Amino acid sequence: MAVTIQQISPVAHLPLVLGVVRKLHVATLIDTCCPPHPAHVLSCGRGVEALLLAILDGHHALYKVGARLEERGMLPLLQPGLARTSLHDYRLGQILDALFAANLNRVFGAIALNALEVYAIATPWLHQDTTTITLYGAYEDKARQESQSQHAPERPVPPRPAYGHSKDGHDDLKQVLLSLGVSSDGLPLRLGVRDGNTSDSTETPVAIEECLALGLDGVRGIVADSKAYCQRTLGVCLEKRVGLLTLVPRTCAVRQELEAWGQQHGPLPLLLEKPGRTRHEAPRRWHGQSVLRRVAVEYADGRQDMAEFRFLVVHSSQLASQAAEAYAAAQTKEAKRVAEHMQRVEARWFACAADAEAAITEYEGRGQGRRGRKPQPWRYHTLRYRVEAGTQRQKRTQRGRPPKTEVPQETVRYRLRIGVDAHVPSADTRGWTVLATTVGAESCPDAELLQAYQEQHTTVEPGFRWIKNPAAISPVWLEKPERIAALAMLTVVGLLVYTVIQRQVRLYLREHNQHIPGNKGLTALPTAAVVFDLFTPVTLVHFAVDNMPIVHVHGIREDHLLVCEAVGIDQTWYQEVAAGQNSLPPSTPP
Repeated sequence: MAVTIQQISPVAHLPLVLGVVRKLHVATLIDTCCPPHPAHVLSCGRGVEALLLAILDGHHALYKVGARLEERGMLPLLQPGLARTSLHDYRLGQILDALFAANLNRVFGAIALNALEVYAIATPWLHQDTTTITLYGAYEDKARQESQSQHAPERPVPPRPAYGHSKDGHDDLKQVLLSLGVSSDGLPLRLGVRDGNTSDSTETPVAIEECLALGLDGVRGIVADSKAYCQRTLGVCLEKRVGLLTLVPRTCAVRQELEAWGQQHGPLPLLLEKPGRTRHEAPRRWHGQSVLRRVAVEYADGRQDMAEFRFLVVHSSQLASQAAEAYAAAQTKEAKRVAEHMQRVEARWFACAADAEAAITEYEGRGQGRRGRKPQPWRYHTLRYRVEAGTQRQKRTQRGRPPKTEVPQETVRYRLRIGVDAHVPSADTRGWTVLATTVGAESCPDAELLQAYQEQHTTVEPGFRWIKNPAAISPVWLEKPERIAALAMLTVVGLLVYTVIQRQVRLYLREHNQHIPGNKGLTALPTAAVVFDLFTPVTLVHFAVDNMPIVHVHGIREDHLLVCEAVGIDQTWYQEVAAGQNSLPPSTPP
């Protein structure tokens, strides 16, 4: 019996991803919004599945999708009889255009709401944030004007790539703004792609309107960072009766007043306590209390008024410790500059006391400054200048050696002496923060408000990091702004699938008290990336036995079957990869 290995295809985690995509009925929902044409071999739904597999495999470039999926051995499972040539970039570009024409918000909203229903995910809070997607290419403004004239008023308008404040550090590239609203589990539920120079403060009211259009049940409110605190956003929340929880910026007078109020009222009630991050670290405690204050708001008709809002004043021991360490490091760094400044100033001599006093005015920051810039006083130290008189020997006007009887000529000169005092701020002034909300105390206690805002750092921000790094969508180049928006939407759908897998695996492991291999031993809290790495050894082996071709899936372990059970797909997804190529009777995986 002769055995010949012909090809090895690393299918890895892609059948798992496709199983979850099929469980969410993504292709069916896409084909409902973009009906398939009989002349097309690849429907929009199947094309979206291919793009999602490519995105979650780390290769989203359109011209690489067909070759990558063929290398992975996924084409027969994606669609029986599908050839690599059907996944060319021209057809995938057409699919992106069709998605944009079908209204990206409507398409993504249908997929997100179906995911909530399939996996019974609760949404008590919706976390809102924005990021930027940098782009290669010129993307001239005239294309924007032409698209506005070509589109009907009821059709969506593509985002305009433009220069703006880049959150990636690429200020030399044009960009578009990506706005996301995610659940408390990190599941993206709302999507918005805006012009590249859109301000975060103007985006928040629009995001609130779109969140209301989703019609989610059981949502207490929207959580956002300090960019959402503005008069117009507060007015929208009052008009629409929307719950909002946001951080008050440090520059606002109401925050400064409430921080001073918290320092004067002694220890506040304990809201939350967590153990230290290490064995030697003290427990982390958050104390706080709600107060009512009247602040200015702006309504839709432009009218401004004063309204009463609830503010949660919080003191964090962890934030106070971090602030103390940061203050000490900054003070040490400034002390080196102070030493250099002292050496330079004390080496300078003045002809008269008036010149020395003028120099003190300049050094203390009371002068006009240079080149129109205001002098910056020292932040962590206080410098005290004083004038000191001294004598200096004058230089002889005659050449040669002076006679022994010549008396040296001396003159009075002036210089500055500096005394330095390091600032020692009170420990009570560190660790304060203020949250503003439109949610009443009777429906949401202070502790729940604090926990909801802390989830902002574990929900939407990890999603942005995934989009920027593993998904590698930024920077990107596509010919049309419509395709940029559609690819951004599909990337967020990929984030949805990624988050669903991570949530379901963690939930299953916690309920069954089990663990799977992680980066550093066994873990019950794996990320989806760890789950994907677990499937790396899974391969599709093409071999022949006495000239009879056979395909076999190699590398499946108990951990892989456990993950399939956790996400709710049948284990036959990996068996079907081989079954479809062994010419067995066709069967559709559940």
